[in-house]
Amino acid sequence: MILAERAARLEAEAGAAQAIAEAAYAKAKATDVEALIAHLKLQIEKLRRELYGTRSERTARLLDQLELQLEDAEVSASEDEIAAGDAAMKTVSVAALERRRRGGRKPFPEHLPRERVVVPGPIACACCGSDRLRKLGEDVTETLEMIPRRWKVIQTVREKFTCRDCESITQPPAPFHVAPRGFLGPNLLATILFEKYGQHMPLNRQSERTAREGIELSVSTLADQVGTCTSVLRPLHDLIQAHVFGAERLHGDDTTVPILAKGRTVTGRIWTYVRDDRPFGGPAPPAVLYHASRDRTAGHAERHLEGWAGILQADAYAGYNGLYDPSRLPGPITPALCWAHSRRQFFELADIAARARRANTVAAISPIALEAVKRIDALFAVERALNGRDATERRRVRQEQSAPLVAEMEAWMREERSRLSRWASVSQPIDYMLRRWERFTGFLDDGRICLSNNAAERALRGFALGRKAWLFAGSDRGAERAAAMATLINTAKLNDIDPQAWLADVLARINDMPQSRLPELLPWNWKPPSARLAA
Repeated sequence: MILAERAARLEAEAGAAQAIAEAAYAKAKATDVEALIAHLKLQIEKLRRELYGTRSERTARLLDQLELQLEDAEVSASEDEIAAGDAAMKTVSVAALERRRRGGRKPFPEHLPRERVVVPGPIACACCGSDRLRKLGEDVTETLEMIPRRWKVIQTVREKFTCRDCESITQPPAPFHVAPRGFLGPNLLATILFEKYGQHMPLNRQSERTAREGIELSVSTLADQVGTCTSVLRPLHDLIQAHVFGAERLHGDDTTVPILAKGRTVTGRIWTYVRDDRPFGGPAPPAVLYHASRDRTAGHAERHLEGWAGILQADAYAGYNGLYDPSRLPGPITPALCWAHSRRQFFELADIAARARRANTVAAISPIALEAVKRIDALFAVERALNGRDATERRRVRQEQSAPLVAEMEAWMREERSRLSRWASVSQPIDYMLRRWERFTGFLDDGRICLSNNAAERALRGFALGRKAWLFAGSDRGAERAAAMATLINTAKLNDIDPQAWLADVLARINDMPQSRLPELLPWNWKPPSARLAA
């Protein structure tokens, strides 16, 4: 009976693995076809331009759109190929997908210097133990690597030895590459990833730059490597996500990001959640998590924060309201609004220089807005003196110094509001605060709450700059991929780690790192190679 149950269980597990492998194979096949279609569309448009010339500004921009669409399609195909290969290894009847490669790999330029790294050969035969070995030959694996401002090809030599007693052949294993059949070293891969997701340089521009340096790396080749690297780094992203949602307070915000969709762009969103306890003297390392979506519906925030409860520092976006429901499981989220956001609304009405530039004349400023800015600045002055202190100390000082200022400000705002008409420009920021006064003043009773949400706004600054460089994301998956890589890069920056050096070391070591030791590669636990050697 027990044997029958075990056989049935093994058969069910094999069937499930078979179904997963077939689904992964079909998905990889579909994304490979999508990449081929995108490649052909780009070629057709280039041929049309050669035949007929540029017809309009819109068609001139179409090539850039197709380049980015092809890039995202190639990266997605590479990711799905890796997933299909992993699933196929668990079955016996499903073969791994072999993608069609457009164009073979060209040999590395002869002018690049070669560095020979000889893997030490065996001193005894692995078959019979005899030490009578003679060299039979060697295999050379060339890996293109980049040292800052200098290119070189590393030749890893694996010498072959044959045993004179038993004639068996012994040779060290081939070197590890992040990508199957890869030929780019970890430093070069880290540079490509950092420039694309950290410096906002699309792959087509990187390809053009390397071509000017005498190295031909096509967009398709770079996309293959990026897709593989994002799959390899996914476990670290998941660890960072778990760390972020282990916080009792998060900073949340979002910003727009155009996403390409059928020849046009739609206004998508990049969401961020930041864990940063440094202003409170907390021991937990800072980290940031990003998500991408095609729109700004309330369901996205609820899905991101599902299973988390704590304090959410955010703006007054209505999509968060469902998170504050007392009946929510695992518990309601405590809202905390941003005083810096409210101050900005008053400051726009009190900024003499900006209003004069807009009107080209000396514009009158609002004395009520100016007074509001001064009162809010007094609260921030108290907070600056509390930087680095724990929550208990913060609450004590806030009750002594900030609470009277807040009470006076509320009374003053209500009095001024009663004298203003509903159409007065300063009425809007006053109403914005008074309608949500309880959420604004929660910091007085809870020392864990910050006065501002600047941590989240700083985390989104890179995307605001990136929109001017890459204009739009090539697809929904491209936006999600950008969010995942931004999570890794910006978390490293928050921990004062060079993201490029960290990525290079992680890509070189992650294959040999067991699952239980992956936390050692997280930015706050990582040590540079020089520090590890010294230790």
